[in-house]
Amino acid sequence: MFFFPSCKEDGGFGTENLKIPDQVSYNFHIRPILSDNCYACHGPDANKREADLRLDTEEGAFSALKESKGKFALVVGNVEESALYHRINSEDPAIKMPPPESNLKLTDREIKLIEKWIQQGAKYEPHWAFVPPKSSKLPEIDQKSWPRNEVDYFILAKLEESEMNPNEESDKEALLKRVSLDLTGLPPTLEMMDAFLADNSSDAYEKLVDRLLASPAYGEKMAVYWMDIARFADSHGFQDDSYRSQWPWRDWVIHAFNENMPYDKFITWQLAGDLIPQATKEQILATGFNRNHKITEEGGVVDEEYRVMYVTDRTNTVSKSLLGITMECAGCHDHKYDPISQEEYYSFYSFFNNIKERGIESSVGGPETYAKRPLMQISNAEVDSILTFINKKDTLDLIVSVMGELDSLRPTYVLERGAYDQPRGAVTVKTPESILTFGPNYEKNRLGLANWMFSRDNPLTSRVFVNQIWQEIFGSGIVTTPGDFGMQGALPTHPELLDWLSVDLMENNWDMKRLIKYIVTSATYRQSAVITKSQLEKDPDNILLGRAPRHRIKAEFVRDVILASSGLLNREIGGPSVKPYQPDGLWEGATSGRGILSTYKQDHHEKLYRRGLYNFIKRTVPPPAMTIFDGSNRDQCEVQRLITNTPLQALVMLNDPTVLEASRVLAGKLLQESGNSEANIRKAFRLIVCRKPTDQEVAILKNYYEGRLQSLKETDAKELLAVGEYPSPAGLDSIQVASLMQVITTIYNLEETISKT
Repeated sequence: MFFFPSCKEDGGFGTENLKIPDQVSYNFHIRPILSDNCYACHGPDANKREADLRLDTEEGAFSALKESKGKFALVVGNVEESALYHRINSEDPAIKMPPPESNLKLTDREIKLIEKWIQQGAKYEPHWAFVPPKSSKLPEIDQKSWPRNEVDYFILAKLEESEMNPNEESDKEALLKRVSLDLTGLPPTLEMMDAFLADNSSDAYEKLVDRLLASPAYGEKMAVYWMDIARFADSHGFQDDSYRSQWPWRDWVIHAFNENMPYDKFITWQLAGDLIPQATKEQILATGFNRNHKITEEGGVVDEEYRVMYVTDRTNTVSKSLLGITMECAGCHDHKYDPISQEEYYSFYSFFNNIKERGIESSVGGPETYAKRPLMQISNAEVDSILTFINKKDTLDLIVSVMGELDSLRPTYVLERGAYDQPRGAVTVKTPESILTFGPNYEKNRLGLANWMFSRDNPLTSRVFVNQIWQEIFGSGIVTTPGDFGMQGALPTHPELLDWLSVDLMENNWDMKRLIKYIVTSATYRQSAVITKSQLEKDPDNILLGRAPRHRIKAEFVRDVILASSGLLNREIGGPSVKPYQPDGLWEGATSGRGILSTYKQDHHEKLYRRGLYNFIKRTVPPPAMTIFDGSNRDQCEVQRLITNTPLQALVMLNDPTVLEASRVLAGKLLQESGNSEANIRKAFRLIVCRKPTDQEVAILKNYYEGRLQSLKETDAKELLAVGEYPSPAGLDSIQVASLMQVITTIYNLEETISKT
């Protein structure tokens, strides 16, 4: 029999029982209520506005009601004279707001908040995300010995406010695994574990962080996050979904992260590297960011329809990933929640509308179709001299899709309902006024847009990036909706901390590694992930960060952990994508039959053991194992991955050839080193889980190993050992190897193995 908790308002769940604050804030208490319940009819969208009443602006909310002479929706300090208050309290369906047919209803707490807000003056505030960040003074705290840097003051203040304490510092093994995964995406080696455990100096951890940030693997780890944002793939998309040679741009991203290119420069080059005076090949290559979208190669399409689609993709990608705004909602009509008009959307769109491109340039073909104009060629001589970070091994010239302006200005129009063939009014380049005016000092092109983004007065750019980095490290951003900092987005859990880090980033030349080091050296980050009963009751989602987060790592890093711990990992940096093991027939069952990607041709030898970052991504059939672990298909810009937990993931870990091969190879290596089963199990556990096993864990695994030795038959052992292409060492007992292989597979299947702890 199962019992489920009640969802009634008095059941003790959610926010209904929270105390009404002494001072009600429009931004943090009232705007979310109005946005969720009222803005669809009384918000920014003029076409959908009812009764000519706007509640999203102070001017609109305090204006006389057109349909009720002498009455006002809001009257400062006077609840009785405020029509809004009476409408939300009414039981008469003819006047009740929100109307019953909307299926929306304010809770008692929300009504009380609005009542108190009106009594306190009904003061409007600009939306918090549209006000430039300011660095506030550090909050007062009681436990003054706990903070290691400024981050901790903001976290501890919230904890103490909720009568909670932070966790103790994590043990060294768990901390090493956590920071190694966060900074490189790889588990620590045995040598790293032994060295860190033996280093008792006060700066042992800081030295470790510096070494990890200096590792070439750091750039690869960060590139995984950026590939999702940039919707990078190895195919063009749509039905034919043929090959695309865009991987040199990925090599540049890895290089830029490893070189610690300042974030403002990193973005400016990607947005407008081609417009920088005397642009270099590297700066032009960086603009591949804006050409990673899908491109059709199908005959019979309307050229302009698809060209508009590409411009729309670029517009939406930049607004979502760099500004954290759902600007795409204004492509068909004025935004219903944020102060962005349809005209402003197409003014922003016009920055990306002057590219020398066509909707369809060519159908599926040979190497000349692997990139679309505008494109750049990369020769061997250039790789040897100026583009040395590109991992190119063949002698053929490469082509990569990049940005390039038309010689003349293409006119841009507002498109009725977003339809490519229904232009109405002409617009020019401009940014939404609610964010920051696009002043006359900015060039009217993508380079001007980049400069506008990195103005100290821009309220979004630094906040959005800091939030993305926080999400990468803690699993959830300070704003839990990283692609929506607008009215419908989540409020920041620690707004003063977000602003402090954002200002600090700008004041320190947009230094990405400095920001990351600052976060991972905080006491907040170094806490234990152990959860107490009290923490589970008070803060089940760890919003206050009274403990370190514990969650599964990304799909690419699941693969990396398996390959690295077994010794199979090919640590080569950059180069073309690779095709590892995958079930037969997947590509063949979803193809038009045209092009070199109509059938899956698996790679061999060292290419089988490259990091997950380099897995070949065909948009219509992305890598199945990575998809099961929530990897992106790169169909569009993605700023946040789901973290699911499904039986299919267990089946992958039990049956995927890469897991089984890694288990076989590691078993063979261990048995070559030693015939001591307990020593082999302990070493395998440390390599995979990154800590020393307990005696009880060893006893369970040893008992399983001995049981397999007794029951496994020679024919079954040989069948197990046949998986994978990596050669097995000669002279070992097949039953011993297969038995230890199954023990290692069991260790790979521990939840702890693929989780940050």
